Amino acid sequence: MEIDIRNHWDKLSPETRRWLTDNPGCVVLPRTIAEIIHQETGVTPDADQHSQVSLSPEDLSFIRAQAEG
Repeated sequence: MEIDIRNHWDKLSPETRRWLTDNPGCVVLPRTIAEIIHQETGVTPDADQHSQVSLSPEDLSFIRAQAEG
């Protein structure tokens, strides 16, 4: 399952949003950030063997827009 950051943005803490907007070029979330997002949204995203989560192009575009706005 993809995270779909846009639809879960309001569930994320200000600290998590800040991390995402401070790192808008991050295409793979570290497992600690992925776990925080899981705890805050209840979404269990697809992860690789290292528990890292890749962001979709849509998520990346949304995060970049938030960082610029």
